[in-house]
Amino acid sequence: MKNRIVNLSIYLRENAQKNPNKKAIVYSSNLIGIKHRRYTHMTYLELDRASDCCAFGLEEASITRGTKTILMAKPRPNFFVLLFALFKVGAVPIIVDPGMGVKRMLTCFSQTKAEAFIGIPIAHAIRLLYPSLLKTVKKNVTVGRRWFWGGTTFRSLSKTPWREFPIAQTTGKDLAALFFTTGSTGPAKGVEYTYGMFEAQIKQLASTFAFSSDDVDLATFPLFVYIDIALGTTAVLPDMNPTKPARINPKKMLREISDNRITRMFASPALLNRLGYYAKSKNIMMPSLKTIISGGAPVSGHIVEIIGSMMDRSAKFYATYGATETLPISLVERKHILTETKARSERGDGTCVGKPVDGLDVKIIKISDDTIESWSDELLVGEGKIGEIVLTGDHVSKRYYKKPQSTALSKIRQGNKIWHRTGDLGWMDASGRIWFCGRKKHRVITKGGELYSVQCEGIFNRHPYVFRSALVGVGRAGIKTPVICIEVRKSKRTMDQDNLRKELLTLAKQHELTKEIGIILFCPKFPVDVRHNAKIFREELALWAEKNL
Repeated sequence: MKNRIVNLSIYLRENAQKNPNKKAIVYSSNLIGIKHRRYTHMTYLELDRASDCCAFGLEEASITRGTKTILMAKPRPNFFVLLFALFKVGAVPIIVDPGMGVKRMLTCFSQTKAEAFIGIPIAHAIRLLYPSLLKTVKKNVTVGRRWFWGGTTFRSLSKTPWREFPIAQTTGKDLAALFFTTGSTGPAKGVEYTYGMFEAQIKQLASTFAFSSDDVDLATFPLFVYIDIALGTTAVLPDMNPTKPARINPKKMLREISDNRITRMFASPALLNRLGYYAKSKNIMMPSLKTIISGGAPVSGHIVEIIGSMMDRSAKFYATYGATETLPISLVERKHILTETKARSERGDGTCVGKPVDGLDVKIIKISDDTIESWSDELLVGEGKIGEIVLTGDHVSKRYYKKPQSTALSKIRQGNKIWHRTGDLGWMDASGRIWFCGRKKHRVITKGGELYSVQCEGIFNRHPYVFRSALVGVGRAGIKTPVICIEVRKSKRTMDQDNLRKELLTLAKQHELTKEIGIILFCPKFPVDVRHNAKIFREELALWAEKNL
């Protein structure tokens, strides 16, 4: 019996056959001097046929099934033409967030031993500056004007007259793509996505959020457009730098939401913070939005409240928990955050990230920095106790690419089942909800015991002048001194820091978790991750704190 063909591009072809003239991708086409915003689009039929032509071109360029291919193009329609063409030939696209910096990005690429490189001219120029890191690359495609290097161009690839491309007969076990983690707690790792994992993820998202094919999605994280295409919805590419969501132009984005009657958007807390405060100051509503999904980092109850007030009463706001290795893991709705969990977070319970999605088994195990080779129920903690969050399911990645040590540290075998260790600490309440308490690597071990970052920070974040806080440890391992770093709200940065420090220390003394914290430092701006601009780089803050004590 042959294995069933599983391939993301099958979704595109089926949707092109059902709704050929439906808008697949919408994007701004403004010209200098044009006052009113203009948009253009690519239909499902156009995207399917363009990726067919491109797939034939890729084959001619010897980029075929199994070819590991770095893809570095701007998040415009051509990127998605190339992405689906790569899926159609069965190649393996490699995606790294360029915002992480050139050297870290190239280090990620070098780990994969990629054989092909598709990118814009500047990406090729960078590639040539570091030949030793990309010496395995033998096939090059330039998206745009080719300069002095060899290879072909995207335009040349797409010149083939259209005919239907025979989609590669990939199965659920075949490697489909490599996505790299943000590297917020260590070196970035390549996460293996199989076609079966993609399929399970899409089914999970569709059922969890009740997505409709009539939805219009504002794709603030462009890579997720593949989900929109699989679900048959319309994706609108916003005019923003996707590597800097905290610096969006809120006026422009609100106009894009209104112009395109956006019904759904996924966004990082940093983006929602900027969008929400601007909209509130201008008394702007977003009546078309039916669903907002926040992810990438914990979202504050304050932001949930602000964004929620701009939406229709029937609209949904979900705070989600997930990772590159598993998306989604769990979710909690706005009403539960505002009526219950927000207050508990401010008392130090952690951030409630809701109940696990259907089909995902989540457990809490004892905290350990060691490898755990096989599963045992003795690993489990008691009810309500803090431990490491582990999970297993069809949409969970089974390994890191060419990283056996990282895989061993992050996976636990139980027969044919593999549990993923998230590296996150938390606990589960009696109703089965997960409470996130911080990263395992961010716990501060002091003479008096262990402190968990998100738990402690929730207490300080309740102060109206605090934008965000971060727990770090200074000193020797095992006997570190806890320090709370504070980033003050922009509107309050001129206030007297000595008085604010006294107020925060008084607040700390009122809680058992934070009563031993006696050092407050004010940092002008926290270092954060490049993908969501929301995950705090506490390792960098710890070094900064040591220098400033």
